[in-house]
Amino acid sequence: MYGKEAQVPGQADVTSPFAPQAQAPAAACAPVPSAGQYPTWEKLPKQTTLPDPWLPLAYTTTDSEGGSSPNFASDVMAGKGKNRIQTPEEWYQCRQPEILQMLQEYQYGYYPDHSQETVKATRSGNTVNIEVSAGGKTGKFSATLSLPSVKPAPVVINIGGMSNQPYLQAGIAVVGFDYTRVAPDSNGKTGAFWDLYNGRDIGVLTAWAWGFHRVLDALNQTVPEIDASRVGVTGCSRLGKAALAAGLLDKRITLTMPMSSGVQGLGPYRYHGLSGQDETLENSKSGAGWWTDKTLGTFVNHAENLPYDAHTIAAAIAPRALVIDQGTGDQFTNSKGTSVIVYPAAKLVYDWLGVPDQIAMSVRGGGHCDMSGFNSVLPFVTKILQNQTITKDYNDLGSYGSPMTTTYPWATAVPKA
Repeated sequence: MYGKEAQVPGQADVTSPFAPQAQAPAAACAPVPSAGQYPTWEKLPKQTTLPDPWLPLAYTTTDSEGGSSPNFASDVMAGKGKNRIQTPEEWYQCRQPEILQMLQEYQYGYYPDHSQETVKATRSGNTVNIEVSAGGKTGKFSATLSLPSVKPAPVVINIGGMSNQPYLQAGIAVVGFDYTRVAPDSNGKTGAFWDLYNGRDIGVLTAWAWGFHRVLDALNQTVPEIDASRVGVTGCSRLGKAALAAGLLDKRITLTMPMSSGVQGLGPYRYHGLSGQDETLENSKSGAGWWTDKTLGTFVNHAENLPYDAHTIAAAIAPRALVIDQGTGDQFTNSKGTSVIVYPAAKLVYDWLGVPDQIAMSVRGGGHCDMSGFNSVLPFVTKILQNQTITKDYNDLGSYGSPMTTTYPWATAVPKA
């Protein structure tokens, strides 16, 4: 199962700030399985608490050293597993790339190799037409620009619409694109992404993430009024799940802004019933199986065997910025679980990496995809994209109170950075 250290396909845009120097040997990383050869749920311990983000997959499986011990699962959950990551350098060289590949294997499907694509963009007024070619095939879609008076401006790319005016007034450009022209929210294989990649086991969330990235390519080519080195991505609900994937899979994204994203976004697979409609892996995979790859479906009724949870996705974005939106009146997603479990667990990794101010939790009143969410996160957006000084405390979990630290017992065993 485990072979040579694997490259993450199509991940040229995901890098580490701790790139090894020429004179220093790279860390000896844990072995990573080849694509399609990852351990099935039967080979993974049942973890009733959030998995330890510092434990490589190779030392999590029940056939690894000590895996047959009756204490193996409890040790793994408590941060007592063998060969844990010990330094930020080791995280960026070994663990972060491993997580990116693991998430593509188990959840997203493998992102296409962008080096094999050609992107052509043309602009007509506030419309940018995008044409992507690969393997003799071509997919087309477009994006719409809303530009502030001050230029060049940072930009937030969104799908599904957002509260534009406060952002424009703050000097932030807003760009939207029709995600259904990239891939439909169904099993249908129409749209620009499937015109190129039909036949691959890739989730629609990944297809929409690819759309964000190709829009950014087009902005770089055709819109000098935008500073494409300062980029946020956002969407709400299923589109928030896609924005999360977009931020995860492209290092050019400065700020990831998932709104009311729920399960398969930043809602936990474990502890799923704290608020909302008890959104689970099972009911989300049953209702919209196309969002993620087929492999994730093999964990239906075995979600606690997944070697990751939503905090792992969030942590893998570091050191880049992440702001998480949830409303206390959200009738669908598990806002409380995201706020008191996923966020503080991910923040431990951000803190350990020395970037505690790059992750934020925006707990607001209001319901699912309430447009007030965009206003609630805006101060943090201006901090990240415009270097503004802000006073709002994004570590305040509001009426949810304090983090549920019992849900991530490895918090007492954070490696010494």
